[in-house]
Amino acid sequence: MASSAKDIQLRELKDTISQLNMMMSEQTELIRSLRTIIEEKTAHEMVLQEQVDYLTKKLFGSSSEKTPADIPGQLNLFNEAEAEQDPELPEEDYSRELRPRKKKATHAELFKGLKVHKEVIPLNEEDKVCPVCGTPMERIGEEYVRRELVFTPAKCEVYEYYTESYGCPDCKEGKGDTEKSMIVKSKVPPALIGKGPASSSTVAWTIYQKYANGMPLYRQEKDWKEYGAAVSRTTLANWIIYSAEHYFRPLYDYFHRQLLQRKFLMADETRVQILKEPGRSAESQSFMWLYRTGEDGLPVILLYGYTPTRSGDNAADFLDGFQGYLETDGYQGYNKVSGIKQCSCWAHIRRYFVDAIPKGKQLDYNQPAVQGVHYCDRLARLESSISGKCGTDYEKRKQMRLEKEKPVLEAFWAWVDSQNPVRNSRLDKALTYVRNRRETSMTYLADGRCSFTNNPSENAIRPFTVGRKNWLFSDSVEGAEASAIAYTMVEMAKAHNLNIYQYLSYVLEQRPNENWSDEQLAELAPWSEKLQTLKI
Repeated sequence: MASSAKDIQLRELKDTISQLNMMMSEQTELIRSLRTIIEEKTAHEMVLQEQVDYLTKKLFGSSSEKTPADIPGQLNLFNEAEAEQDPELPEEDYSRELRPRKKKATHAELFKGLKVHKEVIPLNEEDKVCPVCGTPMERIGEEYVRRELVFTPAKCEVYEYYTESYGCPDCKEGKGDTEKSMIVKSKVPPALIGKGPASSSTVAWTIYQKYANGMPLYRQEKDWKEYGAAVSRTTLANWIIYSAEHYFRPLYDYFHRQLLQRKFLMADETRVQILKEPGRSAESQSFMWLYRTGEDGLPVILLYGYTPTRSGDNAADFLDGFQGYLETDGYQGYNKVSGIKQCSCWAHIRRYFVDAIPKGKQLDYNQPAVQGVHYCDRLARLESSISGKCGTDYEKRKQMRLEKEKPVLEAFWAWVDSQNPVRNSRLDKALTYVRNRRETSMTYLADGRCSFTNNPSENAIRPFTVGRKNWLFSDSVEGAEASAIAYTMVEMAKAHNLNIYQYLSYVLEQRPNENWSDEQLAELAPWSEKLQTLKI
């Protein structure tokens, strides 16, 4: 009986132990689950905080992407690049040289293009008598004292054109072979635009003020009133649109044909708002594209182009017929351009790593994002040194890139493959961006004329983005297309160091049209020998 009671008690204890083990297992699983949730929440919170820090930096922080000066002894963290190098390759000194201080320009250099008026200050009559003996003094010379820069405000004048008429007196008296009087009138050059008062100088100045200086037409309207001419902004807009379509368009199309014959191009795009676009609301975003030639040593060509959308088909249409290397940012739409070898921009790759650096960790070399930035900086320093040594010897440039930069690139990709960032973090996005461009980021090694970054095209489109802050939007599609052509003319003049206003005036005076041949249009290109007198 007692034995039976003990068995029952033992079974109860075993059941209790089994239940406790089950409870412990459930609790362990719950703890594991909660830990997973906490880790996910913590990671999510880190990503959100990272995003807040990133947006705060973009809103209130410095826009510069420059990193602080290197700390001595820290670059040894990146010696794997050197470890990957072949020690048999010849070494060159790539240390950064201190740039000599720029020599201060003299007044003669600053004002070399200006007319100089000599102003001699005369001596008072009473001072022309010797204060010692009273003898009249003689002029023995002059002495230079200083220069002044004098500004003469712009002025408007009205030119009225009349024809001159000549009649034959003999025909008038019936002595000639005709019964009618013979009258001949002088030929007046046709008006630039219809029957309006526009001249080459006024239109060129309007375009220069808006597209080179970013002055909206409503401000120019006030300026014209100050000069004594009541010209409305509507009239100014009509001048720009008409001139762009009738006089600048043939030259723009010529530039386009020349652009497609090159082998190295760059591209970029930015938003623009059109208020009256058929079938679209005023809030819709349209796009302005920038296409320019690369750093191939030939004359620079750059073109703006307006499209209602950002579709890659727009780039494919504009570059139809181009065969060569195309340098772009990370936008995937350029993949639709056929027949090209695409190059990715290393400045954009670096920018992603800069954005991934946690707040206040710019000098923490244990941060993967900081390491990524330093790999990019290492490549940039090598690229700068190689370009300085090789100049226009592009074959040598290619060889030195392969010798010096390729080992660093191989070490960089090995480092990228070793990273395991928090999902959806800024670093994760940076590494994803880089991995997706592994192949295209190496294309620049194939030819010494390929560019390392897309910065030239970003610099070329910046005047448009700066001007957009002033005039905000275009009223119509015609206005946006005219702006694309006008910006092209202004930036082409700027790229070739021509006086922008004088170049625009000259083209308008020549009035090219669609019947002009490429040989005639080439005479109006900013690299033409005839236009070198307009250099500034």
